[in-house]
Amino acid sequence: MNLEDIWYRKHALVWVLLPLSWLYCLLVRTRRWAYRSGILNVYTPPVPVVVIGNVTVGGTGKTPLVAWLVERLRDAGFRPAVVSRGYGGKARHWPQQVRPDSDPMMVGDEPLLLARRCRCPIAVAPDRSAAVRALLEHSDCDVIVSDDGLQHYALGRTIEVAVVDGVRRLGNARCLPAGPLREPRRRLQDVDFVVCNGAPGRLEYAMKLVGDELRDLNDEGRACTLESLRGQVVHAVAGIGNPQRFFSRLRDAGLSVREHPFPDHHAFRTEDLQFGDGLPVVMTEKDAVKCRRFAPANAWYLPVAAEVDERFGPRLLAMLHERRMERRASPMAPTSG
Repeated sequence: MNLEDIWYRKHALVWVLLPLSWLYCLLVRTRRWAYRSGILNVYTPPVPVVVIGNVTVGGTGKTPLVAWLVERLRDAGFRPAVVSRGYGGKARHWPQQVRPDSDPMMVGDEPLLLARRCRCPIAVAPDRSAAVRALLEHSDCDVIVSDDGLQHYALGRTIEVAVVDGVRRLGNARCLPAGPLREPRRRLQDVDFVVCNGAPGRLEYAMKLVGDELRDLNDEGRACTLESLRGQVVHAVAGIGNPQRFFSRLRDAGLSVREHPFPDHHAFRTEDLQFGDGLPVVMTEKDAVKCRRFAPANAWYLPVAAEVDERFGPRLLAMLHERRMERRASPMAPTSG
């Protein structure tokens, strides 16, 4: 029995944990009120900030959406940069600049994935405001995209985008620890856009993750299609927030999957990928950035990209332009969030 069994299935233990959830919700509301009322300081950067986050614990597809948005912003003439917490990174000093050849153990797996995908300045720090200041000092960016950080209220934001898992949704809709919510579900009413990774609900924008080509961890130039492994038994490795989504993707493609789930942001070791039978090992791109140095032969990863409702991009860009104009007309006006 683990917490996800309680969160996403009906379970009597939820009633035992409810008093702790009520206390957690009170603390969350109080903290947000303190930032909104000015009791706690909010850093408002001189450039717009778009936050891509969620209200639940675990993976919803934020990072692919960040990569998608960076491309849309660049196509629209912006010079985007990305900030992230760098979760799992063990650097001694923050903030850290992230390059395609950075050490994932120092800066975290998701920022390194974005550095290889986005070709834009990226900085990470537990204090995202410090990461933004570093980007403004060392780059010419004119818009910041925050990978996660919906609850990081010390950083002012221009637009908020919440990503929802279309299958698991909000689980039992309880706050931690009785449920998966970082904030009460009505927080979704305050954001500017809700993007659903799956079948969207009312007023949500649909997103799906697509990718059918596996790449060799030991030779980036070598690739094969999922179709070519149809019927093949593979070891599927996933250290992400919702590994079942990855395992289901492989099964839907016709692969026979032996599941090896690990905790999100797991620090992989050589022995985690040794199964002693010579079968292909297939993992996510996020896990691959940590496993290249010791990947066994016949190890592959599946890159995915976000496909988003065609209405979302133009509407977000229109809102971004509108709020930039409002800010220029009233420089001291507070940002949303």
